[in-house]
Amino acid sequence: MTFLDVAHFKEVLGHYATGLVIVSATTDEGPAGFTCQTFGSLSLDPALVTFAAGSDGISWARVRHSSLVGISILSADQEPLARLFATSGVDKFDGTPWEKGPDGSPLLDGALAHIEGRVSGITTHGDHDVAVVEVTYAHARSGHPLIYFRGGFSELA
Repeated sequence: MTFLDVAHFKEVLGHYATGLVIVSATTDEGPAGFTCQTFGSLSLDPALVTFAAGSDGISWARVRHSSLVGISILSADQEPLARLFATSGVDKFDGTPWEKGPDGSPLLDGALAHIEGRVSGITTHGDHDVAVVEVTYAHARSGHPLIYFRGGFSELA
């Protein structure tokens, strides 16, 4: 097997543009959530989405035990929220406008789209956990997404 330098691998992967979402849940300690760029559609029938979270993430540790999650697809003007929800050790929902989705998951105001669903499975691969979510609610509005590319935020015009 060939040794692959982690820094080089990360730099190469940075050439793939991704959207950004906030994955959130209601926990015993209140709402919790984190920024995630590894998110996507998995199946149309049944409606499934998937996301990956660092296995040792503090916010993921709180969200992981929830059976319901909310996913807020960030709009171009929500870079400050992406940065806030990527920060450890702060109350991310303090002063952040949000509302409960139909199933009670936190959904962030101003997002380009919202998805809510039931976690149907979590598996661990390398240093990340991959969750599969059965979608129970989906809503979108017009606008432009927030994009992450080569280590920085951008907007798709």
